Amino acid sequence: MRRGLRQGDPLSSFLFLIVVEGLNVLFSTYVEANQFKGFEVGSNEFIVSLLQFADDTLIMGEKRWVNIRAIKANLLRFELQIGLKVNFHESMLAGVNVNSSWLQTTTEILNCKMRCVPFKYLGLPIGDNLRRKVFWKPVIEKIRAS
Repeated sequence: MRRGLRQGDPLSSFLFLIVVEGLNVLFSTYVEANQFKGFEVGSNEFIVSLLQFADDTLIMGEKRWVNIRAIKANLLRFELQIGLKVNFHESMLAGVNVNSSWLQTTTEILNCKMRCVPFKYLGLPIGDNLRRKVFWKPVIEKIRAS
């Protein structure tokens, strides 16, 4: 491991999963300590704070300054502990039902870009009304085409 792994090596994806699990653990400890409040889904009090897919991470939480401080602290801590670089300038912040002045201030704190809703994430529209047929039309068309 001193020389690293080559791209395409069967171990590289497994090693990557082990590394990004560290970020999941960091956020879980903040959630358990009530230092980060995730996004509540449905009426069953199911709370989501972090979703990871391949090399993409989606952090979700309530509009609270304590959450912003927790995001910044966790990502900086992840950099220090794991040794990987978080590209803050390539990261984006979007808010659903959040005013743009709050988002602008927050993007300056996190040193990231602001993203307007609705937008697509992994092919799904985010920040739109899930109950409208128009929301699901592109998804249904993709499924029918495959």
